[in-house]
Amino acid sequence: MTTESTPSEEIQRIVESAQRLGVELDEEATLQWLTAIAAAQSDDDPLQIDVENGIFGHKVSMLDFSPHDLARFRQIGSIVEVTGPEGVVEGALALSGSAAQSKIQSFPGDADFFQRLNIIAPTRAEASDILAEVLREKVLSTLQGPTYQFLEAKLGTHETDGTVNGSPVRKGSPISWSAPEIAVGEMLVEKPDGTTVTISFREAAHDPGWCKLDWVVADPERHQLSNASNVIDVTWEAPDGEIVALDGYLDAYFQEVYLDADAVPVFAKVASFVSDDALDDYVEKLEGEVRKYLTKNLNYGKAAKRMYNVFRLSGRHMDAAFVRELFDEPATILYQVWSLITTLQNATVPGSSIPIEEVQAQADSLVLDVVTTLEGDEEVEIVSALLALRRTLDGQETGEATTAAVEAAQTKVVNLINTFFQERLMEMPTIREYIDGMQAESQAH
Repeated sequence: MTTESTPSEEIQRIVESAQRLGVELDEEATLQWLTAIAAAQSDDDPLQIDVENGIFGHKVSMLDFSPHDLARFRQIGSIVEVTGPEGVVEGALALSGSAAQSKIQSFPGDADFFQRLNIIAPTRAEASDILAEVLREKVLSTLQGPTYQFLEAKLGTHETDGTVNGSPVRKGSPISWSAPEIAVGEMLVEKPDGTTVTISFREAAHDPGWCKLDWVVADPERHQLSNASNVIDVTWEAPDGEIVALDGYLDAYFQEVYLDADAVPVFAKVASFVSDDALDDYVEKLEGEVRKYLTKNLNYGKAAKRMYNVFRLSGRHMDAAFVRELFDEPATILYQVWSLITTLQNATVPGSSIPIEEVQAQADSLVLDVVTTLEGDEEVEIVSALLALRRTLDGQETGEATTAAVEAAQTKVVNLINTFFQERLMEMPTIREYIDGMQAESQAH
């Protein structure tokens, strides 16, 4: 005869796993979070508005957000937010990813934004044309500044295999646009048979697919660089009030914290058209990303972040509580190393305006933080690899492409940190079963 575990017994299992890792877990705080998330998910009105800070979001998302960095994020938001003519283009800008979970992720990686962009127009075609215009205007007005550098935009989907500027592209993949291509409004694709086809920016907006804008931004006061992205969910509001997603799917709102409470009416209007199956679809999509990072593109840190959202939204609250505590540990500053490496790659594209001194300063700060938070053999290995990476930066110049030495040092650091997160995730038996099951399923196929 078997008996079900009580909540206190389940928490004790988490505590024991955490203790084996040297992680201090607050039992009372964990129980409070488990109670709060259960209440939030059973509430008929999932929206929560923080009047004091002027923000809002799903109650489950708001549990993990701390407003201490709001001013900085709003400043970056002014760079990435897409705007347009009043009465025609309306939006609601939100934080997403680790930036929206700052209460548990003390060292968020990138500045990830999500924007609902609703375009009011007589026809869908006119809405698509307006989208192309406002995106182009946003990019050309924020190409380069003392603290930011535009990287690329994604708009439209490739209809054929081929090459663009010598780089291969695949049919069905998002179209990536550089600043010069956006400025002229078109790009040339060479097809496998040697013929060429011209894609216009305006035409791409008529079937936008995954719409995204990317910058790298610097914070001189903190000596910190971040990749700043804005994923845009574009909708068309027809004259009869019907709202349609231009990419064919209206995104759910389970991982966003919106930065302006005045945008509640726009959000509520658009969100009312979200599918009843949105939560299931969202979890399924996240699990696809988890599978990718556990198999094809091994990255246990990124897998863990997505697992946390899968677990908290699918009822696996004990597993979510363990991952939540793992990311609340100071040692997870190591996750920021991935951000540093990606930012380094983006900040060293030819012609970048981001000073290489900012990258060097961030690497220096990261080494010191790792020395402070880690102990023993792990510290020695990771600090040694970080110092090797830091030394390779001394030969870099602003706007110069990275060298082979930099790339080799990056690989070494990434492999060490990947192992760090893998070992911690596998310490929790139920999470180990989840990971093993996903990897076995992938191998079977």
